[in-house]
Amino acid sequence: MSFSALGLTGPLLTTIDKSDYSTPYPIQEAAIPAILAGKDVLGIAQTGSGKTASFVLPILQQFQKKAPASNRHIKALVLVPTRELAMQVASVFTFFSTNLSRKVKSLTVYGGVSINPQMMQLQGVEILVATPGRLLDLVNNKALYLSEVDILVLDEADKLLNVGFKAEMGQILAMLPTKRQNILFSATLGKDVHTITEMLLHDPVTIEITPDEEHFDDIKQIGYRVTEARRGPLLRYLIKEQGLRQVLVFTSSVHKADSVVHKLKINGISALALHSEKSQGARTDALRYFKSGEITVLVASDLASRGIDIPYLPVVVNYELPRSPKDFIHRVGRTGRAGATGLAISFVGPEDEQHFRVIQKKMGKWADMVESDTVNLRGY
Repeated sequence: MSFSALGLTGPLLTTIDKSDYSTPYPIQEAAIPAILAGKDVLGIAQTGSGKTASFVLPILQQFQKKAPASNRHIKALVLVPTRELAMQVASVFTFFSTNLSRKVKSLTVYGGVSINPQMMQLQGVEILVATPGRLLDLVNNKALYLSEVDILVLDEADKLLNVGFKAEMGQILAMLPTKRQNILFSATLGKDVHTITEMLLHDPVTIEITPDEEHFDDIKQIGYRVTEARRGPLLRYLIKEQGLRQVLVFTSSVHKADSVVHKLKINGISALALHSEKSQGARTDALRYFKSGEITVLVASDLASRGIDIPYLPVVVNYELPRSPKDFIHRVGRTGRAGATGLAISFVGPEDEQHFRVIQKKMGKWADMVESDTVNLRGY
């Protein structure tokens, strides 16, 4: 199927031709016509499924027929859990707006930076991509109003509806007009997501994309059995001996991420950390240096990794396994995207064996296991 068959107009199709998309992903085939028709949509899809474009494209097309919004009264609100994801979604809106006849101003707002520039930039904004806390700050400062919102998108709703965001989300939803189009995307349909869909969605089009449909067959998985003391040396050995480049490493804590980066650097491997305790400037720089190839390794925590969008990322390393199988799928899904092959490496300690089997069973994919105790790690 082509993008033209989905009901998109010429200006958007021209921009699509300049993008990395050749044909629509399954989530796009199903979601774009439904959103264009004004339907509520529930999309269950993992990272790398093409979900951002599946709501950006039809929203931009809808705005070609909308009357301009009143100043500081946004018409479309996209809520996301992290700053990185906010910036990534905003960049997609900006890219696909290039050839539109009616220019639509979009903006991204998030915490960790000064609020004053964001307040000034809200002049004339019609589409806002926001994290919940900063959105409430701006509303409380009367910098914007939500009374004219007619499209609401919750991107990564499973994260937005966890304990850390529940109170803020409740406040925001209470401010929105009752009549609006609701679009929810989530990695899984957990209890919280199921509850919110019943509250928010009216006769929704439900789309579920399974991992098999998301090209997990293009990802080679290898598990290394390794003790805690040998994880760092093994990581450095693999990077150096296999000549790995652009390696995204996941740890389970901020402290461990910083420790891994420190030891990589003193062993001559360029690396930076990406986690919640870094300033926004440091996080933005780290992601930019990693994408451009100026550093070899980016070490990230799970939440901070939301929004890392690199179409041809070759290698992901689970330095430590996540607690949740869905977080493992999210991590692994960062590689093997856009039709490219990928490599996912997992370090599995003796205490992790059972948990890793559960993860693999849930995913329906099995890693090739390698014993690392015979690898000579002296000097690494």
